[in-house]
Amino acid sequence: MGAVAPDEPRGRVTITEIARQAGVSAPTVSRVVNGRSDVSPSTRARVEDLLLRHGYRRRAAAPGTRAALLDLVFDDLDSPWAVEIIRGVEEAAHAAAVGTVVSAIHGRSGDAREWMRNLRARASDGVVLVTSALESLLHEELRALGVPLVVVDPAGSPAHGIPAIGAANWAGGLAATEHLLSLGHRRIGLIAGPPRLLCSRARLDGHRAALEDAGVAPDETLVVPGDFRPESGFTGCNALLDLPEPPTAVFAASDQMALGAIEALRRRGLRVPQDMSVVGFDDLPEVRWSAPPLTTVRQPLAEMGTLAVRTVLRLARGEQPDSPRVELGTELVVRSSTAPPAP
Repeated sequence: MGAVAPDEPRGRVTITEIARQAGVSAPTVSRVVNGRSDVSPSTRARVEDLLLRHGYRRRAAAPGTRAALLDLVFDDLDSPWAVEIIRGVEEAAHAAAVGTVVSAIHGRSGDAREWMRNLRARASDGVVLVTSALESLLHEELRALGVPLVVVDPAGSPAHGIPAIGAANWAGGLAATEHLLSLGHRRIGLIAGPPRLLCSRARLDGHRAALEDAGVAPDETLVVPGDFRPESGFTGCNALLDLPEPPTAVFAASDQMALGAIEALRRRGLRVPQDMSVVGFDDLPEVRWSAPPLTTVRQPLAEMGTLAVRTVLRLARGEQPDSPRVELGTELVVRSSTAPPAP
């Protein structure tokens, strides 16, 4: 009977199990498997011995040192918001001489499974996952592979142990509404984001807190649903205008919805801000050139992407982040789309 070749698996041993037996972290085993140089000779020898004994099958690699590679994964890529995240990720990845693969999984487990198969084939060093409800599903599989994960703008509370990068959404919602209140508005409409998203709920809560602090009784008829896209801003603004007593100002929980709201007002012959003030959220580059330029809450999207890359590269080196949850500050940017209410 012939000998078993060293690279033929004798069982379904995982990187996690190899790490446990070697007394090291899963990312350390992953670095040995991927031919990385940043592992001590004694640790490498111990891990290599276990890989050989278990017959662990390595993924194919080109001759020589393999270039580092990160995966950046979105639910969808059809928004300028995503472009800003990508800009920050690419800037940090380029500075670290790391390649980037960008994917969209559309919130579907089938697409996520296909992406996982591709990930295994290309031996990624880390994953940055943006606003996805599939975090826990992917986390377990990535942990088994020894691939570190960082979540940007998590859809909900991230699974224990997953570092998350977000923005101060509650403070941003508070600042947007406080600005309108300071101008004299008391009937303020809100076009909210998808309620399944943590950021949407935080912006809504910040808006309500500002009203409460100002002694303005909440009116749920002034809160209409949206999905962060321009079409929902257009529809939501029309719904607010059809109320028996329309608001004098609208806070849209994304810039794209704010642009849709401005278009709804334009089609009705109403002027911004003379007839209605509008505030957005994001500070996308395009809103500086809207008519009128949009008052909005800036969230540091590119900086969130940059920090996510730095964090996942630290994890890939076997280091731990300073904090498992980071919220970058938001900032109100006042332009020409807000003014005191008409007499």
